[in-house]
Amino acid sequence: MTAETTSTRLGHGLARFLGIRLNYRTPQGADDLSRGESVYSVSSADTFVEREPTSWEYIQAITPNGRDIARWAYNLFPFTHWITRYNAQWLAGDLIAGITVGAVVVPQSMAYARLAELAPQFGLYSSFMGVLIYWFFATSKDITIGPVAVMSTITGNVVDKVAQEHPEIPGHVVASALAVIAGGIICFLGLIRAGRIVDFISLAAISAFMTGSAINIAVGQVPALMGIDGFSNREATYKVFINILKHLGRTKRDAAMGLTALLFLYLIRFACSYGARKVPRRSKLFFFLSTLRTAFIILLYTMISWLVNRNHRKTNERLFKILGDVPRGFQNAAVPTINRTIVSTFASELPASIIVLLIEHIAIAKSFGRVNNYSIDPSQEMVAIGVTNLLGPFLGAYPATGSFSRTAIKSKAGVRTPFAGVITAVVVLLAIYALPAVFFYIPNSALSAVIIHAVGDLITPPNTVYQFWRISPLEVIIFFAGVVVTIFSNIENGIYTTICVSIAVLLYRVLYAKGCFVGKVKIHSVVGDHILGEESKFSEQRFESTDPETSTRNVFLPLEHGDGSNPQIQPESPYPGIFIYRFSEGYNYPNANHYLDHMVKVIFEQTRRTNPDTYGKLGDRPWNDPGPRRGHALEDHSDRPTLKAIILDFSSVNNVDVTSVQHLLDVRNQLDRYAAPDKVDWHLACINNRWTKRALASAGFGYPTPLGDANVFERWKPIFSVAEIGGNASAAAAAQHRENERELKRQRSVSKSGAHDAEGIAKVDTASSNTSDLAQDIATSKAYATVTTSRVAVLHGLNRPLFHVDLTSALQSAIAKVERRPQDEPKGVGTDFV
Repeated sequence: MTAETTSTRLGHGLARFLGIRLNYRTPQGADDLSRGESVYSVSSADTFVEREPTSWEYIQAITPNGRDIARWAYNLFPFTHWITRYNAQWLAGDLIAGITVGAVVVPQSMAYARLAELAPQFGLYSSFMGVLIYWFFATSKDITIGPVAVMSTITGNVVDKVAQEHPEIPGHVVASALAVIAGGIICFLGLIRAGRIVDFISLAAISAFMTGSAINIAVGQVPALMGIDGFSNREATYKVFINILKHLGRTKRDAAMGLTALLFLYLIRFACSYGARKVPRRSKLFFFLSTLRTAFIILLYTMISWLVNRNHRKTNERLFKILGDVPRGFQNAAVPTINRTIVSTFASELPASIIVLLIEHIAIAKSFGRVNNYSIDPSQEMVAIGVTNLLGPFLGAYPATGSFSRTAIKSKAGVRTPFAGVITAVVVLLAIYALPAVFFYIPNSALSAVIIHAVGDLITPPNTVYQFWRISPLEVIIFFAGVVVTIFSNIENGIYTTICVSIAVLLYRVLYAKGCFVGKVKIHSVVGDHILGEESKFSEQRFESTDPETSTRNVFLPLEHGDGSNPQIQPESPYPGIFIYRFSEGYNYPNANHYLDHMVKVIFEQTRRTNPDTYGKLGDRPWNDPGPRRGHALEDHSDRPTLKAIILDFSSVNNVDVTSVQHLLDVRNQLDRYAAPDKVDWHLACINNRWTKRALASAGFGYPTPLGDANVFERWKPIFSVAEIGGNASAAAAAQHRENERELKRQRSVSKSGAHDAEGIAKVDTASSNTSDLAQDIATSKAYATVTTSRVAVLHGLNRPLFHVDLTSALQSAIAKVERRPQDEPKGVGTDFV
């Protein structure tokens, strides 16, 4: 205790030396507040004095303790949460899903490797490492990590750029370095649990990025599909499309293979979807047939290619372009090469690469988590992506992330746990070692058909865009802006455009958030043709229902009907000279001025100065209020009330800052001068954060305003909100009331039926005696006791009487304070009490 007192004294002494006022802006101390202004007795309620939060509490709240660190380490490996309960039924589901996805990922990964300007085996390496590593860190059972079209395209752009600037650096070395750097950054973000940063990217931005990228990739694959060459497919989408039309006459035999493969892919999917609708009991069979269509088409066209090219193995003798040699095993396994030269070549594309790796994976994981009723941890998913891309390059992998198409297949195949990725890894491993000879004859045009077919599902359908328009027309503009920029520039610029515009819209909404003045409306709940609560017998007696659904209640609606409420219902102005103002989207330094300027403007328009003779001479008036022209009289605003109180609704405010509180102080001083010699009372309702209360209280809000310079308070009666502890509003008392009511009805029916026979007299006497006993029990029951016999406690601290639990209590307190002014306050010049 001595040490605490000594430290306190030292702190106060240091504050005096530095000129720090510990009671800053709170000249009214606790002594002033306790001198008779509250008549609420501790005998009628349990008192409560709200304690302010301290900085030490804040530090403790944000500083991890030993348990938090242990939980963080435990959550780094989510597989430990379920692996000990793995069973045969889960294994069966994982086997089916893993093998199914493996049959899809093998041809897709080789096709996507071509997008990355790499040999096909690098796509297999990326697929193997992605599915093998992910399950250790996964919080989603459905996600399949591996090469994807968009990330492969960005990697290809990087590889192509480096090939032009540094032709001596192999492409796979650049791709592996990109994976390591991007993976390291993402892993770090996940370890510090910064997964929520992806929430800054809106759905419209993601949809625009996916749609624009899909169009870009599909158009870029048309030349390979048709066998057209002579120009680059890495240029802007519109340029590639124009070049395709210019060189359409160069179409080769590849078009026969590519176009028919693409047609068969869509025909098989359509036929399976049709069959599933017509024969629902076979829907599972049709699903697997549709899922395996990619593998079937690749095998079919590989066989056709082998038949026509088996005697034309030389490049110049082949009838159409084929994949060629694919080495067996992990021929490119090595420690990734990372140096300044390599990193500097792709540094400008690194932000776009990280964004693509994150938003595609986490958006897919969240979507399938909601569909399958589980939650993902975005930070842990970042760890999974990061570790996958950190370790994958040691076997030759390039950047990989979650795949939408393979994830959808895995989910529909009935996957049970993330362990299905191990099954898929086994399938890919078998392909790497057992099938390279088969891969030799795969037609390039068939792989292009697979790519076009896969990315076609990424295009946002028109109906979804229409739904966007119904929800938020502005975001549809963002969507089309991202798509257009992607088509006429590149994928990276499309990503930056949608994200920057989305953040700009968010900042605009925060900066220009508009509050509203609200008024009171008395409402009733209506069921059928009657109002709830009208037929309650006990509502006329001592037992009154406190259920808001069965009683009349007040709500506060915008005076201008900005919420779309019925314009025929006019909300009542709270009280002459009292205004209720509601913040709409938080209250912080960007929007504080906009809020308060609007509030002050409306108040000046609807009130008058308390003292009309404030400016005795023309020269006393300020330049911004020069008054009427010479020879003209002042405008008569005697019909307007004077400003008496302001109630602020903080229900949408979570935190405040120094700037916003300072603006509030400035407005309070401005309005006090406007209402002089009176003072404006400030009541704050629905404050949801202790730190917000502390900030406002430190600025002098929450306490009564002293009159003039006397720094004393008039005697006043604040209104506090109290709640019953037990009492007749408790669940037990309500249940007892219902039981007593049923018992009364039963006894009355017994007494009526017994009055019709000779023996009924004794029964009636007995019933009357029972009824009297029951009435005595009811009289002493807590369920029928008056409110004054219940034990109650205040909801908010008595030390902050102007902080209120809701608008109703704030309005009651403001009116009570205003109505006492004629009795307790001297009437100022020009004061008009309503």
